[in-house]
This record gives sequence, structure tokens and C-alpha cells, in this order.
Amino acid sequence: MPRRQDGPWLDDAAGRLIRPYTVSGGRTRPTAALDLLSLVMATGAAPQPHLGPEHSLALGLCDGPTSVAEISAHLRLPAVVTKVLLSDLVDCGALTARAPRLHDTPTDRSLLEAVLDGLRRRL
Repeated sequence: MPRRQDGPWLDDAAGRLIRPYTVSGGRTRPTAALDLLSLVMATGAAPQPHLGPEHSLALGLCDGPTSVAEISAHLRLPAVVTKVLLSDLVDCGALTARAPRLHDTPTDRSLLEAVLDGLRRRL
């Protein structure tokens, strides 16, 4: 029997009942330039009615600035699928996106450890 609390189309024994790329209509390239550290935020504009339930779930996670990586983890979808969903929402004006602020040393070990710790807490 499907359960709704873990998101759409999940089953206790089988897991996700549809393939992740079905969610994005088979598209693998977002129209907006997004990376894992891009921050997206809801604008308050209503999304287009033809968008699916995953779009609504993603939009619900964007009350404040939220990274693409966080949204991907919450939705339990591959990052590229999440980027396609978010770019659809950017295209219709429901989200704004901005590039991450780069640090002087983008491979700073303490920054990478902080991101890893945050991701582990989400799981």
C-alpha cells in the first residue's frame, strides 16, 4: 500500500514506484544555470497549473534561501532531476535563483566538512 508521508509514489516494500527521470519528463538539462550550491527561494507567485506534484513539493521547501543540494536530498531525487524541476519553477517565476558566493578557497576543507555534516543530518 502506498504511503504519502515520505513523498509521492512510494511503497513500503518497493520504494519509489516511478523512475526519477519520469518526474522531469525525461529531460536531463535544466533551462536555468543551477549547480548544487545555487540558492533558490520562492517568489510568492503561483506556479503554472501544468506542473506536477514534485514541483509543488520542491516549491514548498523554498520558503527561505535553500540550496539545490538540500532540495535534492529532501525530495530523494538525483540532483539533475531536481535541477530540471527547479528550473521549471524559475522559468515560470515561482522561484528566484542566485549563484553561490564563492569563498577565497572553494575547496576549503572546513567548508566541505560543514556541507557533509549538514547532508548527514538531513538523512
